[in-house]
Amino acid sequence: MNKITELLQRPHSPLRDSFSIFLLLASASGVNALIDPYVSLTSQSMIYVLAVVIAAYRLSWIYSVTCALAAVAALNFFFVPPRWTFRIDQSEHFIALITMLVLALVIHRLTSGLRRETEIAHLNEQRARQLQHLAVQLAACNSADDISGLGQQAFDDSFSGINLLGLNDASGKLHCRDELPVTIRDGMACCMKEGSVIGAGTNRWSDLDAWYLPIADSHPHGQMLGAVCIQSVAANDSSGRQHAEALCTILAQALLRLSLNASILAAQRETERQQLQGIFLAAVSHDLRTPLAVVVGAASALQLQHAKLSTAEQEHLLDSIIKEAGYLSALTENTLQLVRLENTPQSLVRDWESIEEIIGSVLARVRQHDTDKRIQLQLPKGLPLVRVDPVLISQLLANLLENALKYTDGDIQLHVSIQGAQGSDEHNADQHQQWMRISVKDSGKGIPEHEQLSIFEPYVRGDHTDRSSQRGSGLGLAVCKAIATVHGGNLVLNQPQEGGSEFSLQLPLDAQPPALAGELS
Repeated sequence: MNKITELLQRPHSPLRDSFSIFLLLASASGVNALIDPYVSLTSQSMIYVLAVVIAAYRLSWIYSVTCALAAVAALNFFFVPPRWTFRIDQSEHFIALITMLVLALVIHRLTSGLRRETEIAHLNEQRARQLQHLAVQLAACNSADDISGLGQQAFDDSFSGINLLGLNDASGKLHCRDELPVTIRDGMACCMKEGSVIGAGTNRWSDLDAWYLPIADSHPHGQMLGAVCIQSVAANDSSGRQHAEALCTILAQALLRLSLNASILAAQRETERQQLQGIFLAAVSHDLRTPLAVVVGAASALQLQHAKLSTAEQEHLLDSIIKEAGYLSALTENTLQLVRLENTPQSLVRDWESIEEIIGSVLARVRQHDTDKRIQLQLPKGLPLVRVDPVLISQLLANLLENALKYTDGDIQLHVSIQGAQGSDEHNADQHQQWMRISVKDSGKGIPEHEQLSIFEPYVRGDHTDRSSQRGSGLGLAVCKAIATVHGGNLVLNQPQEGGSEFSLQLPLDAQPPALAGELS
């Protein structure tokens, strides 16, 4: 049953309504008895008409008509001569009673219509407020399930029957929170196929007491997004059907907004991918051309002029080939690593590792270029294990140390410590979360403030020292940042007051496995 029918056919208590009629007529008769010596019969009839008006506004039509007839009878019995009988001696009294009855019935008709219009207006106001509130709620939804839940609640609030809402998935299959009977599923499929409402009061399946409404794009031949079945409705409730269609329209707009947002995000990702491909192509044309030319030139000289070259010249050419090949290897590794981390971060292979062993293997390689032994290690004892990909963490630390060796002449501090909440997020982080902080600090001139925000972007080099002639691809720090991110950590740049630059890697410390925790203790 729809809401208007509920309002207009509210349950009434016969005893209560009968007592209301008796009270109204008794009150009107009492007032007339008090003013009887001073007023005419016409004025007395108006008192009864007032009682009929009140009854027509408050009671159902059966009881209000009964009140009108009883009011005429009471006026005749108590106040029309001869009194205390229902006999009418004078024709003008008979005409007055008939006129009062007709007047009472007309007033009842008008009052009942006014009451109906008032209740309909109140219901329409409620529905308008519901549509507004639903639109605000849907604007904050980020999933189809949230939209479905709000839509189901809106239909249940508006219609007292059983309401079933289903949405189409990506393959076009209808899904509903509750299991749908075959007949209802067929009805939903039919309304989506025809793109219009079917059921009670329509041209299709009009013998049913239910509506089937499609949730679809308002444009002609728009996309079908789902359907709704509203049961126990009245065929003549056009206002309720219009409200149901309005609810479907709002739900369709919310679903289309989600689809549009997804398309925009996909387009943004595609644009970023195209930009990244362009960057990679630019890197290939710029960073690979020179070392390849050097390698090819040196190899050609060795091949064609081997007999004419001295031993020192041959060793110089071989040294150039090795250095350029090493640069090409590092550039290729960083490029492929950055692409892999940005596109498939879920492929990370993590295991419980000792940070001491990782740092030891990194230093063994890096110190081959650190002839002056400028790297100074500060490693406390009893460090917990970290759950990381050792190859990636080794690459991160190697990149940081090689950058420091390349751009500074002074000492380099490699320090490991255990901290509480992470950096500036200390107030928002879990107070029980611990972090391992690995910092690489140099004694150079530091990085200018205007370069600090972009230093972690791909193919951005910090030409901030007198060693700016050092060749680099601008990928090392971008790869380091990506490695830290996929591990759930962070890589930040600090500018110490005493000068230089400090890159700090912060890795979350997970709860130690019981066996490993026992060994560490």
